[in-house]
Amino acid sequence: MASWSTGDLIGPDGEDWRVPVTELESRLNNLSNKLTDAGISGALLQNPVDLYYYAGGRQNGALFVPSSDSNANIEQGGNGPIFYVRRSVSRAKYESGDNDSPLEVEKFPSLRTFAETLSKQGLEGAPALQFGEIPADFCDKFRSVLSPLGQATDCTHLIHQQREVKSNWELDMMREGAVIQQQMFDAVEQSITIGATELDIVAAAEAVSRRCGFGGNVQMRRFPLQCDRAVIVSGRAGGVPSFFDSAIGGVGPHPLAGMGSGFNKLQTSQPILVDLVHVHRGYVVDATRMFSIGQLPEPWESRLLDMVEVSDTVVQSLGRGEDCSKAWQKGAELAGNMGHSEHLMGMKPDQSQFLGHSVGLQLDESPVVARGFDRPLVDSGVMAIEPKLVYSDGSIGLEDTWVKTAEGMERVTLVGNNQWLNHC
Repeated sequence: MASWSTGDLIGPDGEDWRVPVTELESRLNNLSNKLTDAGISGALLQNPVDLYYYAGGRQNGALFVPSSDSNANIEQGGNGPIFYVRRSVSRAKYESGDNDSPLEVEKFPSLRTFAETLSKQGLEGAPALQFGEIPADFCDKFRSVLSPLGQATDCTHLIHQQREVKSNWELDMMREGAVIQQQMFDAVEQSITIGATELDIVAAAEAVSRRCGFGGNVQMRRFPLQCDRAVIVSGRAGGVPSFFDSAIGGVGPHPLAGMGSGFNKLQTSQPILVDLVHVHRGYVVDATRMFSIGQLPEPWESRLLDMVEVSDTVVQSLGRGEDCSKAWQKGAELAGNMGHSEHLMGMKPDQSQFLGHSVGLQLDESPVVARGFDRPLVDSGVMAIEPKLVYSDGSIGLEDTWVKTAEGMERVTLVGNNQWLNHC
């Protein structure tokens, strides 16, 4: 049987969906400079999300990136970044740009000689590891393996900081994802009928997303690294808390998947909250809109308009360059003045304490609109703003993904769609 071909690795209609080489090159150079500024001679990256970010694919391996002033750097006579791969080397070479790749791809050496291998590349000390991203036992093993080079430090924060600033290409991916996400909402609206289950409606959104290339996983930074991509809850199900730190829990289909949509059947005159994530070529967009079969009784619509006002307040605060903690304070105080403190982002004792979260390759990136995040959203930072209210008989709110620009905040998701409540 013939071996596989790189020609098999295609996107829709034969498109090349690899990360552009110029993106990888810029990211690697940026990290090298950050390592130099931090006084770190190099980094060894093993988190799959970051392997995709810097090397173009998430093959099983470890990416070595030297600092810009290290002897291992190309400008200092070294070989530069090297992706040491267990499997698949050939696929890693192709996904990193093949002959145009800004990094070398080699077979992973024996762990017994790994420190010596890096030393021969010109590395002057132990490379930093991702203490905040890899399991403790994995981290301890590599700290031990690399101990002949010295004591490994942590580079997690440097990488998170770099990834906060999205490139034009990354923003283009999110905008393309948002177009698909609108199609998901359209499919939801067409599928909502009396007696349909929440999972029936999720299936309609899933079908659109899958056809357009969703890979099956929403990447999370925070343990336990689980999230449902489509959370559709109706009536009393919208008031059920879950393990997940968000306003909306939902019953889920069974206790091991005890979050999001379940077998609850849609009824008339109840709020149906539809929170959809789409991931396009790795990049997350997150949005929420409300639906109902027939008219919603008051005070549901008034509550929704209040949350629109809270969202506007948070967006304007971030757009002015105020700290994320300040945006939280303004949004929470406004909701409190409206009489919603006991229901904002959940009900006690299960209230979440945020009004927005950064997104990118992961759903739960930093910074967050919450107490303690005493820094602004950077230009080209991307944030999902999601004020929601939760009651025992349902939940209501909205969400959109925004990018910070020099002029303020620009909406990425459902652009032009200000139909916060859709009657079916």
